[in-house]
Amino acid sequence: MPTVPPISRDPSPPTTTLGYALFATRWLQAPLYFGLVAAQGVYVYKFFNELWALILRCVTGQATETYVMLAVLKLVDVVMIANLLIMVIVGGYETFVSRIGLQGHRDQPEWLSHVNSNVLKVKLATAIVGISSVHLLQMFVDVHHTSRHSLLWGTVIHMAFIASAAILAYMSGPMAAQAERASQHAHGGHQAHHTHPEHAAERPAEKVFVPAQATSHDDEPSTEQRLRAAGFPARKLLEDFDAEHPRSFDQDAVARLGKLDFVAARRNVVFVGPPGTGKTHLAVGLGVRACQAGHSVLFATAAEWAARLAAARDAGRLTEELDALDAHPLLIVDEVGYTPFDAEAAALFFKLVTHRYERASLIVTTDRPLGRWDEIFGGPSALAMVDRLAHHAEVVRIEGDSYRMRRVTSAWADRGC
Repeated sequence: MPTVPPISRDPSPPTTTLGYALFATRWLQAPLYFGLVAAQGVYVYKFFNELWALILRCVTGQATETYVMLAVLKLVDVVMIANLLIMVIVGGYETFVSRIGLQGHRDQPEWLSHVNSNVLKVKLATAIVGISSVHLLQMFVDVHHTSRHSLLWGTVIHMAFIASAAILAYMSGPMAAQAERASQHAHGGHQAHHTHPEHAAERPAEKVFVPAQATSHDDEPSTEQRLRAAGFPARKLLEDFDAEHPRSFDQDAVARLGKLDFVAARRNVVFVGPPGTGKTHLAVGLGVRACQAGHSVLFATAAEWAARLAAARDAGRLTEELDALDAHPLLIVDEVGYTPFDAEAAALFFKLVTHRYERASLIVTTDRPLGRWDEIFGGPSALAMVDRLAHHAEVVRIEGDSYRMRRVTSAWADRGC
């Protein structure tokens, strides 16, 4: 029996070993953050101690209006310092020590998905300005017991904090722009520009897909890289969706989906509604938020997914392609139902849905209710596909007129036509 030769490995260069050793010293900071957690406990004790003193003074009738106002400002001051502490603890640990795996958690702070040293410094400076404002307000409220010297220097120090925060914010802008240009330069030659009929007048006749590749955890892509690799036709945010346009849709369901719990639970989302009611906007908005939370996302229309799977099948690597797509926790399939599919395309979609079932999430936009998908996918696979897709799915129905047609009608009305 032939023996497998051992894999020879070149010894690590001393510089690499030294670099790893130096990088490992970041864990020396971990006890510092646990110390800040203890300090936060001290502030919790101080808060309730001040609150109890305020309640006692109010109950016994010894609290004047000025005292109540000063006591409340002290409580606000304690809370703001506690907020500053949690920002340093969570943001600093995430930036300088180790990643905190909270992607998609319902309580994840908005800024944690794109935290870096510049963002953290600006937010800390802003928080310090807020705390300084409370201290200065306390001086003005108790002005009769505050010397002019204290008021003067309190104001000067507060203005210095404001100036420092403004300078940090100004400097972080060019730094972020420089990093953005570097990222575009590094990846500009490899990124394809995608268009979509709901967002552009023209689109390329054919879209070339690169086979899905598993991402390396040793070289985790940035949020910008994930957004570019997703292939969104345009970057749409959930916050920019015109909730007043549809005649009806479940806003609570969309807000709940925005927490991305469905991605962690490997559930699906189906947006159903007429063309132009914002299905693609909502799907892209969820995809963008998933990218910001650290998830890998792929977007394509139903026709493009059919072409991609057909190319993999013709190359004899359909199973490998479906397995490779598992590296993306979220796939978005847009425009299901706009064009009918033959039996071969229906079988490919059935394989995609079946393979992702209880394994990873799908977002599907369609103009047909799931009960009418036999009109799109002929054959017996349609019912089985719908059964698996809808089993663990949030179905959001959107009713209304086309947003684009409304804008066209409004434009004609403005011209007096």
